[in-house]
Amino acid sequence: MNLTVKQVSSLEKIRAYGIGKVKTVCRRTIMGGESFSYQLAIQSSDNTELHMQVISPLKDYIKLYTVKNTVMDFAVYEDADDDYITKEPGLMPDILMPLELESDSLRLVNESEAIWVSVSVPENTTSGEYPITVSISSSGECEAAEIKQTMILDVIAATVPKQHTIFTQWFHVDCIANVHNVPIYSEEHWSLIDKYMSLASELGINMILTPIITPPLDTGIGLTRPCTQLVKIEKKDESYSFDFSLLKRWTTLADKNNIKYFEMSHLFSQWGLKYAPNIKITENGEESYMFGWHVDAQSDEYRNFLNQFLPALIEFCKAEGIKERCWFHVSDEPSAEHLPAYKYACDIIKPLIDGCPTLDAISNYDFYEKGLIPNPVTATDHIDVFIENNVKNQWAYYCCGQCKKVGNRFLAMPSYRNRILGLQMYKYNINGFLHWGYNFYNNQLSRKRINPYITSSSDKAFPSGDPFSVYPITNGVVPSLRAVVFKEALNDIEVCRMLEGYIGRDEVINMIDSAAGMNLTFSEYPKNSEFIPSLIEKFEQIIKSHIKN
Repeated sequence: MNLTVKQVSSLEKIRAYGIGKVKTVCRRTIMGGESFSYQLAIQSSDNTELHMQVISPLKDYIKLYTVKNTVMDFAVYEDADDDYITKEPGLMPDILMPLELESDSLRLVNESEAIWVSVSVPENTTSGEYPITVSISSSGECEAAEIKQTMILDVIAATVPKQHTIFTQWFHVDCIANVHNVPIYSEEHWSLIDKYMSLASELGINMILTPIITPPLDTGIGLTRPCTQLVKIEKKDESYSFDFSLLKRWTTLADKNNIKYFEMSHLFSQWGLKYAPNIKITENGEESYMFGWHVDAQSDEYRNFLNQFLPALIEFCKAEGIKERCWFHVSDEPSAEHLPAYKYACDIIKPLIDGCPTLDAISNYDFYEKGLIPNPVTATDHIDVFIENNVKNQWAYYCCGQCKKVGNRFLAMPSYRNRILGLQMYKYNINGFLHWGYNFYNNQLSRKRINPYITSSSDKAFPSGDPFSVYPITNGVVPSLRAVVFKEALNDIEVCRMLEGYIGRDEVINMIDSAAGMNLTFSEYPKNSEFIPSLIEKFEQIIKSHIKN
């Protein structure tokens, strides 16, 4: 049998062409409550069927996935930097498909592939060394054989802090209904929403975009996305009444899935605040879009609606005990010329939301300086001016445009450009992170639906990997490699915070910069797969030494 197996970092991407000189890993120091992932890179020159078995005292807390290729139909923009695995379209490993040990197998035909090993160490695990052995046995045209690989987890007598960073990745309810072909808010839809929420929580998402009205996002002017508003609205004369029963079901489901914060959908149109969002309202027994592209955002009619809607919403949130967990959006990505319109909108909204915080994606410092956005969510390639001015409550985001120097989660990028964000956010005291594409399965401006297994770029609108981080399967959803690596970045922040309690924040930052060999910034960081895992291992060892003392 010509079969090679290597135990490698989660930051490697094992492509079909071979596992080459990828470095092996064999142990990791870890705290209780932490999750850890690594891969078994497998290369075969035969037609081989492989069966896996896990032998470990932690077996009940270990999941195996096969790392399946996805279609990378648009790698990156022409003017991107050179730190990419490739700039050509093709296949890239990304889909983590759960592997049932009793029934599933992996077939290789003269190719390479990877098994993803995910370990969730319980908080109360006794300190000590825990081996994880994965036995790989072959059958098929080649001679039967067995190969074993062992990872040693050194669990220390400490519990990783709960996730401090707020993380939202926009949750597109209509896309769930569309891709699974179920009616919106049918029982089938609610069951799927539950599964997508559950996975989101596992991936570190603790704030969820909540469609009190259909979010006015990624929608072409004059178009409508399927109505997903959770609040039923009726109008009689100039008065509105509101039914929050669907919103209550939503918040209850979020609570079940340990999602803490509710990110209320934007109240003005995207990229300029010119129009009211598409909002369905029933009047005289007939439901229609009373607000939308045909209504000026600064009209008296829309202002009157907000004056009634937002106080009623706040009263509902108070009654449910969730008001302190609610955040509000005004409008997404306004530019400098939209400052007057944004101020107009803020002057309406802020007095009506009883002190709830607001946040919006913004790259222009003037919005913060003028007090309009107290929690600025800034693109990582525009964040320096905010950092230089010591902005409090700073958030960060990236999307399709962040393709030069800074990190991102594009399929064509090496995974260290995904995970580096954790150390960057820790160093610069970034409170939260926003990404627009948890499950955006439409093309640009939502003119039509896409099949995420055929295009990972929303039909070549954005670099592959930008629109979504999870994949629909029959009656469910599975994660991407990229989403799990980003969860590791969030965990890195908490390891740094844990270490800070022992040696102080300044010393942790000094250690980061020293290991990096530079002043680590959002655009300057080591370009290799070993820097982050080795540094986090060193941090955990120091934590271990302090606990012993």
